[in-house]
Amino acid sequence: MKVVHLLGIAGVADHERPDARLWASRLEWPMVAVALWIVLQWYLEETRSISPFLADIADWLVWLAFLLETVVLTSKVADKRAFLFGNWLNLVIIIGGLPFFWQFAPLAGLLRSFRLVLVLMLLVRMSKSARKLLSQHRLGTTLIVAFFTMVLSGIIISRIDPSVGDMWDGMWWAWVTMATVGYGDVVPHSGAGRLFASLVVLFGVVLISLLTANLAAFFIGNDVEKIEAEERESDRMLRDISARLERVERLLVERNQRD
Repeated sequence: MKVVHLLGIAGVADHERPDARLWASRLEWPMVAVALWIVLQWYLEETRSISPFLADIADWLVWLAFLLETVVLTSKVADKRAFLFGNWLNLVIIIGGLPFFWQFAPLAGLLRSFRLVLVLMLLVRMSKSARKLLSQHRLGTTLIVAFFTMVLSGIIISRIDPSVGDMWDGMWWAWVTMATVGYGDVVPHSGAGRLFASLVVLFGVVLISLLTANLAAFFIGNDVEKIEAEERESDRMLRDISARLERVERLLVERNQRD
């Protein structure tokens, strides 16, 4: 059994129906948007920038997103039992994360903060598609991923480590950390902040490597396109010369036969 099955984030198997894989691909990016909203909502709740009424509505929408994804994909796959067992985390979220029960739960605040784990699970589950997308040497996509990673890391570190400051200081820290510059003007001091910082450093090394590779591929790609165009032109000229030589040879043969 794979690790993703143990974590309950297996997704749709590669051997499943094409329709099921298609819908899994369609629902990936909407669920990424849900993950981003979970982080943003957590920050808004921590800073008391959102009313409890709007927070409750957002909780219901997030819950409905998980419910809709699970229902749609379960209806599309052939082996429904294997899909549900491999994605048991979705069932836990749907059953245990029903916002109606949160008002009776003594640890409702802890449950809300626990949703950040769901963000990590969603991103891990979609890492295969992300790696495939980033491996296609798309500079714009890599920059977008780097930007959102910086924003999310800045929001999270600003709340779990008070010494960082506000969200903008957190984003500045995330950027210089991901870039492996490390000016040291903003430094996490708490244990949770340092643990999160170590993860950002590891992710930043990978992301900066991808960005460097994409930049190199972008500039080299222009030269390659020019060389390929020149090669196509050379091939065309060679074919033209070869055709002319064949015509001259044919004319000489015909002339010799007449003589």
